[in-house]
Amino acid sequence: MQLALGGTAVGTGLNTHKDFAEKAAKAIANETKLPFVSAKNKFEALAAHDALVEVSGALKVIACSMMKIANDVRLLGSGPRCGIGELNLPANEPGSSIMPGKVNPTQSEAVTMLCAQVIGNDMAVAVGGATGHFELNVFKPVMVFNVLNSIRLLSDGADSFRENCVDGIEANLANIKANLENSLMLVTALNPHIGYDNAAKIAKTAHANGTTLKEEAINLGLLTAEQYDEYVRPETMISPNIG
Repeated sequence: MQLALGGTAVGTGLNTHKDFAEKAAKAIANETKLPFVSAKNKFEALAAHDALVEVSGALKVIACSMMKIANDVRLLGSGPRCGIGELNLPANEPGSSIMPGKVNPTQSEAVTMLCAQVIGNDMAVAVGGATGHFELNVFKPVMVFNVLNSIRLLSDGADSFRENCVDGIEANLANIKANLENSLMLVTALNPHIGYDNAAKIAKTAHANGTTLKEEAINLGLLTAEQYDEYVRPETMISPNIG
């Protein structure tokens, strides 16, 4: 960790002892037990705060990942009857004030909100990093404030999400099975056996009639029940299967 200390106003070190910067950095390192050193280029250290911009960018990446995870959990837990409903989320609160028994995905909502704040913080840090003029950047306070705020939000948010949501999530196996069996996506497994056009015909007919792929494959005379069960096996559709 490089310190600009000793660079004085603009990085020249004017009016300081020639050993001050190194000795001051060493004293701070000894006191804090952290690897502080004197910056080799004090002009750059004073005029730019690129390291903080990079740190904030890394925090934004974490926020983006957490937001996606929280949204996926929220959508997979939607329901219980009109949504996907493949996850049962823990009920942290009594629920909706007008819909008794409704479980709100409050933990996912909290995470997405704090992630939005972290993404906004990163913009403030970026502006701060870009607003240094000539030999000096005086925007470090707003940059540090937002970086520390982002760290706190992500740390506390991750702990809360794990404790109040993730640890209590349960898979709704019945809904998962029903959604899988009703999915038109499974028709992909039939391509190598009956061709793209016939597979598409089965999928479109099943969608139009509100029936299953298996029913329409049999009704259209393209497959027997035994053949369908042999070809359409979801557990074999999660990796390359040709060659």
